[in-house]
Amino acid sequence: MARLSQELQRYFFDDHQSPDVTLAEILLLAKERVFGFLLVILSLPSALPVPAPGYSIPFGILIFLLAVQLIIGAKIPWLPPKMMNYPVKLTTVQKFLQVGNPWLQRIESISRPRLTYICTTLPGRITIGSAIALMAISMMIPVPGTNTLPAMGVFVTSFGLLEDDGAITLGGLIMCLFGAILTISILSALIWGGSSLLDLVKTWLGR
Repeated sequence: MARLSQELQRYFFDDHQSPDVTLAEILLLAKERVFGFLLVILSLPSALPVPAPGYSIPFGILIFLLAVQLIIGAKIPWLPPKMMNYPVKLTTVQKFLQVGNPWLQRIESISRPRLTYICTTLPGRITIGSAIALMAISMMIPVPGTNTLPAMGVFVTSFGLLEDDGAITLGGLIMCLFGAILTISILSALIWGGSSLLDLVKTWLGR
């Protein structure tokens, strides 16, 4: 089976003729690797060190839906038809792939099937799905700093799932843990800072 980077390069740069791309088209590329494939594609824009305005929330919703289906043991993913057929400009996809494909190739160079039970057994997939669902929620929070690291965790975890590489998946799960810690820290700081500011305003008005 061709590597993901080769599939993406061929399809989006060599073969694709339409000015728009839909998730339904990407789904046809996935074949039996469908969950890992879709999760990698959807997390890639937010995981890259390039601006991706407007993608974290809708893609976070789709990632969450896929994660829930992974948890319940679904074999074939379901996504809302409207989202599956929503057009994204081909040039936008190509821009992300130009940055993302070199990273994909680096991970592919060290990936191989190992510790496969982490990716293939029900307990393993429940753990993976739960971590990805939490990261998807973090991606949907409209606060700076709560998107990139969780998306990177989803990307690496999903890539391991795609390649049946449990070692890479474990690395991704560790990144998800750090992403959760970062998100909780940021939200706690905002809540604490907001409460402190409110107390200061009340004190000032009281005077």
